[in-house]
Amino acid sequence: MAAIPSVELFFQCDMAGISGEWLTEKSIEALPHCLEKPGTEEPALPSLEEVEVTLVNDETIARVHGEFMDDPTPTDVITFHHGEILVSVDTARSVAEEHGNSVTEETLLYIIHGFLHLNGHTDLSEPERAHMHRIQDDILSRLKD
Repeated sequence: MAAIPSVELFFQCDMAGISGEWLTEKSIEALPHCLEKPGTEEPALPSLEEVEVTLVNDETIARVHGEFMDDPTPTDVITFHHGEILVSVDTARSVAEEHGNSVTEETLLYIIHGFLHLNGHTDLSEPERAHMHRIQDDILSRLKD
């Protein structure tokens, strides 16, 4: 098996109520689980040396979403195949409770989602989306304390 990439988190938003230390630790723990579950697309994750995860607000992720995907609305996570993941903490805050997660857990779920995209998963159609969500939910449940 290829070497596991390093993971670095950058906090570029209000982190109130979110444990950056726990999130960093669990993101590192999640990566091998994600590598064990390759998707159907060409995976970038096994060949990366590092994955950079930046936590941002809805305004920032909406700007990037508009610039790169021609959709200027906020979204939960954007993944770039060179190993960069943007996660909206604002979105995590707005939906965590309805998903039965803390804001920190919901944020970790988005990071796992990004890792799975890097490992060849896609969520553009319903069968793939449901499959990807089952995998990410399973990984999250294994990592919760």
